[in-house]
Amino acid sequence: MDHDHRPVNHTGHTQSHDIHAGHSDPHAGHAMDHGAPTSGAGHDGHDGHGVDHSGHELMFRNRFWVSLLLSIPVLLYSPMLQGWFGFTMPEFPGSRWIGPVFATIVFFYGGLPFLQMARPELRNRQPGMMTLISLAIIVAYAYSLIALLVDPQGGFFWELVTLIDIMLLGHWLEMRSVRQASGALQELARLMPDEAERIGPDGRVETISTGDLGTDDLVLVRPGASIPVDGLVEEGESDVNQAMITGESKPVKKRPGDKAIAGTINGDGSLRIRVGATGDQTTLAGIMRLVEQAQQSKSRTQILADRAAGWLFYIALAAAFLTAIAWTIGAGFNVEVVTRVATVLVIACPHALGLAIPLVVAISTGLAANNGILVRDRLALEEARNLDVVIFDKTGTLTKGEFGVVGVKAADNWTEQDALALAAAIEGDSEHMVAKAIRQTAAERELALPAVSSFEALKGRGVRASVNGQTAYAGGPRLLEMLELRLAGPIAAFTQEAGRKGQSVIYLVHDGQIAAAFALADVIRPESRQAVQRLHELGVQVAMLTGDSQAVAQAVADELGIDQVFAEVLPEHKDQKVAELQAQGRRVAMVGDGVNDAPALTRANVGIAIGSGTDVAVESAGIILVQSNPLDVVKIFELSRASYRKMIENLVWATGYNVIAIPLAAGVLYPAFGILLSPAVGALFMSLSTIIVAVNAQLLRRVKLGVTAA
Repeated sequence: MDHDHRPVNHTGHTQSHDIHAGHSDPHAGHAMDHGAPTSGAGHDGHDGHGVDHSGHELMFRNRFWVSLLLSIPVLLYSPMLQGWFGFTMPEFPGSRWIGPVFATIVFFYGGLPFLQMARPELRNRQPGMMTLISLAIIVAYAYSLIALLVDPQGGFFWELVTLIDIMLLGHWLEMRSVRQASGALQELARLMPDEAERIGPDGRVETISTGDLGTDDLVLVRPGASIPVDGLVEEGESDVNQAMITGESKPVKKRPGDKAIAGTINGDGSLRIRVGATGDQTTLAGIMRLVEQAQQSKSRTQILADRAAGWLFYIALAAAFLTAIAWTIGAGFNVEVVTRVATVLVIACPHALGLAIPLVVAISTGLAANNGILVRDRLALEEARNLDVVIFDKTGTLTKGEFGVVGVKAADNWTEQDALALAAAIEGDSEHMVAKAIRQTAAERELALPAVSSFEALKGRGVRASVNGQTAYAGGPRLLEMLELRLAGPIAAFTQEAGRKGQSVIYLVHDGQIAAAFALADVIRPESRQAVQRLHELGVQVAMLTGDSQAVAQAVADELGIDQVFAEVLPEHKDQKVAELQAQGRRVAMVGDGVNDAPALTRANVGIAIGSGTDVAVESAGIILVQSNPLDVVKIFELSRASYRKMIENLVWATGYNVIAIPLAAGVLYPAFGILLSPAVGALFMSLSTIIVAVNAQLLRRVKLGVTAA
């Protein structure tokens, strides 16, 4: 039917379905150094942590236990420890070589990974933690060998093996922490079933590998099973749990024609799904690539930490040099001088500093993915805490992008429910978007519709039908012209107010009288008002950008409390509005669909692309929202501030520890208090600082996004 009504000018929003577009292999440029267990500069793969943590974890664990067993004879046959604890070990020919021989095995077996990982640091002229550790154990081992030639009881082999053991233990625990923090990828991977049930042309069901499915195949998903493909539901109804993909807490009802997402969990119903994408082409696979890419990307804080680790190398060398001079002047060159130098070098290792940022990155990226937020660029998430303006594209973000009944005014002898039920019944056979909006509103209110007959479309005017022997109409202003009816009283005032807001008005006419008027517009999402309010609580202003008329835009802005409105803006001019705010010194986030809004997303300080269901826009934005829920923008601010807070706390602890520990290791308290640290104790303190940093990062998991303001 052809209603004559005042239309709302919707801006076109073409969603991008190709999550993979423009994404190169995340492993590119991360080639491994085959002579060492890690890659690139930076210590131990801390450079983005884009390495195989499970393999490194296993390697460090095995070397720790073997080295620990080999260290026991060294400790037992150490003259110093025997004197401290008052015990003696059996003597036999060659027993004095037990300590040096076993310590040598531990040095080359347990210390080899650190020596290997120092090579790329030196090759790239970026000395860091591995260089410091290698220097410390080489100095300790070389001195012990030389001392052994002078004095059979010389050297400090027990300190050397204990140091290496603690270093191996610290790295094992670190790799396990990062692997657990990066578990979002493993959790996502486990969502994809290995097998699927394909329905053949003859209706027979066969179980095949998911990888053997092809586009347009029909698959059967039984109750409780994981959905193996992206596609469209052809038959069946069920509630599907999409929480791990979209962050939605409640199951989503799926009916024929609805989209299904690979990796989501089917409810109690049985579904038949026509395959649209499998394997690497699914939304789940794309999300996994984005999560991995985000975990490998660096933040400004990580760059600062990397530089600090480099500076610390030179500071440690200078401190060790000054320590050697001071102790040599004070007591002459002896074993204690080398002990002090080794302790300074050990305790200066920026282990906690190297873990401080990557662990927070891994945890926050996984936390974001579990909340329907995909971080493509860590810099974007870090920058979000500094934003002071968020620009929302109106249609499809703050609003649903579809017509709905936003107001009803009934005549004196009618109720809103009765009028809406009758209008929905009359519009029952129409496919017009206005008719659908009225029917949808009646369905949401669970209204019982009266029986109608003799449906007839009135071209350009509305529809007509018979109800209990009387004629009823539904249509716009031209329907009233045809029936020679005039607006008066409350319905006339209602129409004027709707017109001021740019809303369309449809009238119900029954028995020759205007029974009711319905205002229709792009329906505002129920979450939008709360999102704007929460952003205001965070000290962020909200602007709205739309191609709609000023009246329509202002009506939405007034209802939501939006601070600034840009109306009647063409898609190609949206980036100019972003530039205008930036010229005022504002830091701007743009929330759009990633296609029509690509220039604006790129120009903004932070581009946030919204998706709808499985649609995810990429490339133009640093952050992607799986759903079109404006409240997820609030989560971005909360996560950005919380993760940055953890980064700073970890950096303060890691650097503060070194500021205090290095002078202590050098022996500055020895003249006054007689306090000295051995290399092994220094290594223990260094490991404790690493554990504190790891525990503090894990506390980020306790942040409840979208619950309270950050």
